[in-house]
Amino acid sequence: MAADLTASRTLKSATPRLWRHLIAPLVVLAIGWGGAVHAANNSVQGAKKEEGGFDGDAPTAILIEATSGSVLFEKNADELRAPSSMMKLMTAELVFHAIQQGDVKLSDEYHVSENAWRRGGAPSGTSTMFAAIHSKISVDDLLHGAIIPSGNDACIVLAEGIAGDEHAFAEKMTARARELGMPRSTFANSNGLPDPGNKMSVRELAALARHVIATYPEFYKLFGEREFTWNKIRQQNRNPLLTALEGADGLKTGYTKEGGYGMVGSAVQNGIRLIVVVNGLEDPEDRASEAKKMLEWGFRNFEARTLFAPGQPVGYARVFGGESRSVGLSSPEPIKVMVQKNGSDKLLARVVYNGPVRAPIEAGQKVGIVRVWRGTNVAMEAPVYAAEPVGVGSTMRRAIDGASELVIGMFRLGAEKL
Repeated sequence: MAADLTASRTLKSATPRLWRHLIAPLVVLAIGWGGAVHAANNSVQGAKKEEGGFDGDAPTAILIEATSGSVLFEKNADELRAPSSMMKLMTAELVFHAIQQGDVKLSDEYHVSENAWRRGGAPSGTSTMFAAIHSKISVDDLLHGAIIPSGNDACIVLAEGIAGDEHAFAEKMTARARELGMPRSTFANSNGLPDPGNKMSVRELAALARHVIATYPEFYKLFGEREFTWNKIRQQNRNPLLTALEGADGLKTGYTKEGGYGMVGSAVQNGIRLIVVVNGLEDPEDRASEAKKMLEWGFRNFEARTLFAPGQPVGYARVFGGESRSVGLSSPEPIKVMVQKNGSDKLLARVVYNGPVRAPIEAGQKVGIVRVWRGTNVAMEAPVYAAEPVGVGSTMRRAIDGASELVIGMFRLGAEKL
C-alpha cells in the first residue's frame, strides 16, 4: 500500500481552534528540529453503518485483533464501569505472573478461611467453587475454580494466600495494572463483587485479555475448559460463546446490578484471533448475542494488511547533536493493521516520538511509536526503532542544534501564550 509521507506536529488538544491556524505556519520550522510526527495518509476509510459498519446495542464495547491490537470497533470504550467477574482476569494475571516469576507454585496449597467461605462460598449465594471451610486447596485447583465456574471463594483464597488479605491483593492488582499499561483501572477486591473501587473500561479489559493470551498460552487454555468439578459438584463454564461460536476459547462473563451484564470473549477463525468486550447490557442473552454478533461481523468484514514490512522505512526522527541530522525508523516485525475487505477504510498513520533524539543513538534503539487512526479512533500502535546508529557530532554541530532548539522553544512558548 503506497504511503504519502508528510511532516506535521500533534498540537495540544487544549489549544483553541482559533489559534491552530495561527500556529500552523510554525509547524514546518518546529518540525525542522524538534520533529515529533511524520504522517502517512493511506487510502482506507472507516465504514458507516450502511456500508457494512457495525451497529451495536451495548452501552460500552470494543472489538480488537489480538496480534496487532487493531481496533475494529469501539463504543464508549474508555468509560469506566463496574467490571464484575470480568475483573477476575486481573486476579488470574497476577497469579500467572507470580507463577512465571517463581514466587508461587501450582502445587502450593492455601487455606480456605471463614471469610472466603462466607463471602464467596456456598453461603454467599454468588458464583462459587464450593470450597469447604478450613480445607486446603492447591493453586492449580483454585485457578480452575476461579476461571471456569467463576468462583468468588477461589479468588479470595488466592488473594489471602498470596498477599495475606484481600485488600493487599487488590492493591497489587492495581499496581500490576499500571505495569501493564492500564492507567485507569482500579480494584478493591479480588473477584468483582460490588464495590465502588472496582472500575475498568472495555478498552483496558481488551488490553488485559490480549496480554493474557499472548503471555500465558499454557494457562490461557483454562478459559476454554468446558466444566470443572469440585466437592463432588460439577459446574459448566459460564461463557456461552464456547458452544455458540466456532473457534471460541475464552474468556469471562460478569454481572453486577450497578454494572449490568458484560463479557470478554475471544475466538480464532482462519488464523485470526479477535477479542470482544461488551458491558452494561440488561440481559444475559443480550450479552451473549451482542458479543457473538460483533465477533462474526469482525471475521466476516476484516482482513490483515501489512502497512510496513520488516525493516521497511517508516519515517525519520530528527537528531540533536549527531553526525547525522536525522535517523531512519523501522520495525523488525511487520506492522499490520486490520482493514475492511470492501476497502472503505481510511487510515492515518503517524510516527510519534519525543524529539529531537539526542545522539549517540544505537541501531535498534526504541525511538517512538507508529500510531494508526481509523477515522477519529486509534486503530493500533506499534513501536519503531532506529534503523542505523548515529554517533555524536562535532562541537559546532551540537552548538548549532542547541541554538536552533532555543529559537524553536521561544516560538513555542509564544504560541502557547497566545
